[in-house]
Amino acid sequence: MFKKKFFVYSLLTLVIAVILGITGASVYLYYFAFEPQKPLNSGMASKKKIRLKRDKKWLAETKQQLWTEESAGQNLKLKAAYLPAARATDKTIIVAHGYQEDHMQMASYMRMFHKMGYNVLAPDDRGAGKSQGKYIGFGWPDRLDYVKWIRQVIRKNGVRSQIGLFGVSMGGATVMMTSGEHLPQQVKAIVEDSGYSSIEDELAYELKQRFKMPKQPLITTASWFTEAKAGFDFKRGSSVKQLKKNQLPIFFIHGGADKFVPTKMVYQNYRATLAPKKIWVVPETSHAMAYYEYPKTYEQRVGTFFRSWLK
Repeated sequence: MFKKKFFVYSLLTLVIAVILGITGASVYLYYFAFEPQKPLNSGMASKKKIRLKRDKKWLAETKQQLWTEESAGQNLKLKAAYLPAARATDKTIIVAHGYQEDHMQMASYMRMFHKMGYNVLAPDDRGAGKSQGKYIGFGWPDRLDYVKWIRQVIRKNGVRSQIGLFGVSMGGATVMMTSGEHLPQQVKAIVEDSGYSSIEDELAYELKQRFKMPKQPLITTASWFTEAKAGFDFKRGSSVKQLKKNQLPIFFIHGGADKFVPTKMVYQNYRATLAPKKIWVVPETSHAMAYYEYPKTYEQRVGTFFRSWLK
């Protein structure tokens, strides 16, 4: 009898310990990934650091407007920087920033598009910069916010507007996820740089690379906690699934030596796309560094792509 009770108590203790361990790990994964904090890839390459510092200074000195928008759900006040082109135009590029960043980190791209003659709208996503919110959406809830930003551009700049979507890293995933929504006809083309195939795939990759842990059960339990805490199910956040619905021409860019968002993901995104598409995998280039390694080539390729669709 004693042995039987001991076995039952031991088994119960083990089950409780496992449950507590999984719960604790799920909570940690949420705070690690979804709460705004110091960037995971905070070691910035010198080429990017030097150029970004110069471009941030340019951005601070450039005429711009502060736009506001209400989030698609949760009643958050979102902010964006709008840079009108030097010469009046109906062509606008909406720029989506990366993970643990805000629009200021996109200064180099904003300057590039401004130089090309476009208006530039650069939002701060939920939980970033001047926008409200206590979590990072990895592009999934944000995709609906970008639909609202698109509609605001049309309201302010007119129905003759021609709009391009551009994003890097998480921003790349954001514009890909946005592509699967019902978008106004004024949206003409998309360029994505270094975006992941899905939130689930990216988190599973990070679990393996950083913590040597398997995908399950933490991905599933963490998704439950995230939905309760932030109000969305990150397992639904898939660039691949959204791209299958996309009808817009899209240009995929990715570093051939990307260790943060593995290069294989760009091929998954590319294969999912039935719309007109181009791909540029940049040899020996790390995460989101294509522009900083090859600025002239990058500007030429991206500029040519947008000019061919925003006419």
